[in-house]
Amino acid sequence: MNKRKTPLSQQNKGFILALLAAIFWGVAGNCAQFLFEEKQFDPAWLVTWRLLLAGFILLLIDAKNHGLKVFNIWKNKQDAWSILIFGILGMLAVQYTYFYSIQLSNAATATVIQYLGPVFIVAFFALKHRKWPLAIEFLSLSLALGGTFLLVTHGTIDTLVISKKAILWGLLSALTFAFYSIYPVELLSRHSSVRVTGWAMFLGGLVFSIESEPWNLQGQWDLETGAAFSFIIIFGSILSFLFFMKAIPLIGSQTASLVCSVEPLSAAFMAVIWLGVSFTGLDWLGTFMILGTVALLTLATKTKKLSI
Repeated sequence: MNKRKTPLSQQNKGFILALLAAIFWGVAGNCAQFLFEEKQFDPAWLVTWRLLLAGFILLLIDAKNHGLKVFNIWKNKQDAWSILIFGILGMLAVQYTYFYSIQLSNAATATVIQYLGPVFIVAFFALKHRKWPLAIEFLSLSLALGGTFLLVTHGTIDTLVISKKAILWGLLSALTFAFYSIYPVELLSRHSSVRVTGWAMFLGGLVFSIESEPWNLQGQWDLETGAAFSFIIIFGSILSFLFFMKAIPLIGSQTASLVCSVEPLSAAFMAVIWLGVSFTGLDWLGTFMILGTVALLTLATKTKKLSI
């Protein structure tokens, strides 16, 4: 029996939605850099409000569509513990490490380094299943390491273009991104992605409020600040997530993830055009090498499925 194919118009819609999500994420990183550098914002404060507001709005959307089922995640003890762990060690951790690495370097570099996450995912499953990665996965690892080397050294072994602290937090961002991608699989099999993401964001924001004191106003507020802050919440958090989730059933999760690798490119272009970040030829080469790992790992996943 032939599988039912998604109409071409719907596939195009899926590509556009995934592309918009990636662009929104990339631009949001630049908005954060702008707030850190020009408006004296603290990453912890900004992350807290991003999580609280975006999480609350996503939960409102879920409640509007499903009523009191929005609280179903708390009826099962295992799910309750899982959403707490995911909210703190997944959602909060990936958001803070990413924003802090932006403050230490810039939005373009931080976003590209975070895209090393898929390499850590491959390593995790290789260890879990005690199986050597495929040759194509080894190639992706080589590309990722080579791209990172160019990005942080510009090809000179004894010179670092960004600080060691920025590299450390960038790698932590990639590691937490890997955990964020792997951990909630079981939760997502029982609850909608909007519900899981909404609760994880809101809980992460609540927990971080102890440290960040969001009730104390941060930075310099004016029209530019309001525009950048609103973009991060509305476009870079809520709409980007909803667009990506709508794209998955139209073009598939692998293709949607591959399209979203445009995020580092959009972050880099915006950083150069808007914020005046210097991005050399070696930076672009390193960026494309790391993005090449996404394409190769997508191909590797398809190869594994065909071999089963």
